[in-house]
Amino acid sequence: MKTILVAGSKGGVGKTTIATHLAAHAALQGRRTVLADADPQGSATRWAQRRAALDSAVLPVDASTRRGWERLPADADLVVVDAAAGALAADLERFLERADAVVVPLQPSALDIEATVAFLNTLAKVPRVHARRLPVGLVLNRSKPWTNTSQQAVQMLSDWPYPLVAQLRDTQAYTVLVGLGRSLFDYHSAQVRDHQGDWEPLLQWLDQA
Repeated sequence: MKTILVAGSKGGVGKTTIATHLAAHAALQGRRTVLADADPQGSATRWAQRRAALDSAVLPVDASTRRGWERLPADADLVVVDAAAGALAADLERFLERADAVVVPLQPSALDIEATVAFLNTLAKVPRVHARRLPVGLVLNRSKPWTNTSQQAVQMLSDWPYPLVAQLRDTQAYTVLVGLGRSLFDYHSAQVRDHQGDWEPLLQWLDQA
């Protein structure tokens, strides 16, 4: 069982979007996939419920309590954890113990970058992270690569100790798809394939984690 933790200290940066897309991608490959929803808002759970009738359904598990987290099905191939907004490393201890990789979304804004620094400072104190045994990757979400703001964010992140593993371009499609229980990977149009390409570096990084 492989476990991916999607976490960050600020709400609205796209944790649920990334968690649901990673879960959908795995399920579409035929992997038994669990979406562990640790956010009290339950957005990831509702996404999985809307997807329940598909062959590529994802099993939602309430991971907001320790009891729910400990009830993960033993036959799962992949567990994707959608962490609660505002959670720091100390709040994520039970997930970090089992995680094989941590994905940290942020947006190209000063507020998001400052909040992410604070979160990563707490994460750096986790022994497995400090010893480089638990990979941590950054994902720049809602990026507009043609703008100075996004370009400056990429430049700034290049000096950080954790790799920027993907840039997801800004599109309203993500909001619509999450509301439908779908993902970009459920479609095959040329326009969708263009955005699917944004995910390839992240998927490759996770395969190696």
